Amino acid sequence: MIFQYNLILMFLCGFAALSVSTETCGKDLLVGTSCIIKLRTKTNEKPYEIKWTHDRNGNILHWRDGRIKTKAEGVSKEEDGSLRFQIVSLKDTGTYEYRAFNTDGTEIGQGKAEIKVYETVPKPTVMINCTADGNAALSCDVENSKDPSLTVSWYEDGKLIQNEIKPQVFLSSTQVQENKPYSCETRNPVSEEKSESVTVSYVSDAKTTNKMRKSSG
Repeated sequence: MIFQYNLILMFLCGFAALSVSTETCGKDLLVGTSCIIKLRTKTNEKPYEIKWTHDRNGNILHWRDGRIKTKAEGVSKEEDGSLRFQIVSLKDTGTYEYRAFNTDGTEIGQGKAEIKVYETVPKPTVMINCTADGNAALSCDVENSKDPSLTVSWYEDGKLIQNEIKPQVFLSSTQVQENKPYSCETRNPVSEEKSESVTVSYVSDAKTTNKMRKSSG
């Protein structure tokens, strides 16, 4: 039993070590990403003191003579002074600056980096509004999303027909009668999602009927 316990412990420790990200933070990040903003000094001199600041939250990490003086939640200092984000969230968006000093107080490094954090785009749904004259308006609905960076692309029978910020596309009665499948795709800088395809058909009788059905496409 002792041998089995030791074997399992070694495996878990090894897995944890391998799962730590060493990825450098890009400008656009997905919520939940772990990454590092690199700190560089002149001639790679080892700093005696490091100050990291955020344009929204002020001082987020202050290290001096081997001791952490100030540290915000969710960040940590790498051995070389770089700033690690354990898991980025929307509040981490902004500009980060660092200053590094040697033992006599001389600045030996400075720099800045800007990051913007986005949520994953939800899967959109095509909503249909038919009018009495046989035209139709299709809306690309993304429930509860307040992401101002979202763009919408529209597809007719799998081919791109509109690529704008506008979430709607308008169909004439002639287009409606063609019974082609339509779908929309929402996108931000870090993710994208496409809706199910739908086909619009219009029926006019004593009561006007609007119908929507999912297309096999």
